[in-house]
Amino acid sequence: MALQALIFDVDGTLADTERDGHRVAFNLAFREFGLDWDWDVELYGKLLAVTGGKERIRYFVESFLEGYVKPAGFDELVASLHKTKTRHYTEMLSGGLIPVRPGVRRLLEEARQSGLRLAIATTTTPDNVTALLNYSLGKGAEDWFEVIAAGDIVPAKKPAPDIYFWALEKLKLSSAECLAFEDSENGLKSSLGAGLKTLVTINDYTADHDFEGALAVLSDLGEPGNACQVFHGNMRGRGYVDVPLLRQWHEAGSKI
Repeated sequence: MALQALIFDVDGTLADTERDGHRVAFNLAFREFGLDWDWDVELYGKLLAVTGGKERIRYFVESFLEGYVKPAGFDELVASLHKTKTRHYTEMLSGGLIPVRPGVRRLLEEARQSGLRLAIATTTTPDNVTALLNYSLGKGAEDWFEVIAAGDIVPAKKPAPDIYFWALEKLKLSSAECLAFEDSENGLKSSLGAGLKTLVTINDYTADHDFEGALAVLSDLGEPGNACQVFHGNMRGRGYVDVPLLRQWHEAGSKI
């Protein structure tokens, strides 16, 4: 089947949002609530084993706060913390503090011009997605994406494949007609679980993850004159990812 659509993860894939974005916003929310919790860079790397912001807070409390007694209304506290964190994160985005990764804008524009459909499959909230797209790519960029599968629209977060199945259903396409873009092991498990061929662009937090089954594993998407690093996969003489290369990868499947 011919390639019809590209489905992108958001955090770590479209932009390096985790270390200097979400982590900082979580800490600002904790301070606003008078909590002495602090997620440093190393700790946050451990917390990324769990996808979803509210789930990550619960994991932190249960696994890293020895002796902590959950107050009455703990679930409401988690929800309020996450809502406050999202506000801080959006304010950071509006200040232009989180640009998209190398090659992202170029590839998205090229895909649109070539007639490929675009979608998003992420565990982050819809508000976070909209803010990132509009502030980092430009006002109205959310309209580039035909389907935005985000947040709690499915109960099981990545590495479960549910978010990708939801996106495919809305696109009315089969997994064989799409390519996915991820940055983490959990994300790759999710996309592969939905039957999607997947390109991985790593970041500081995911460089040591297991990416068995990926079409290719790269430092980023690359730009003309600024080639990406290739850890796995055949770039077919290119220094950056473009639509013709994606079509070749899609057609060849895992035989690259």
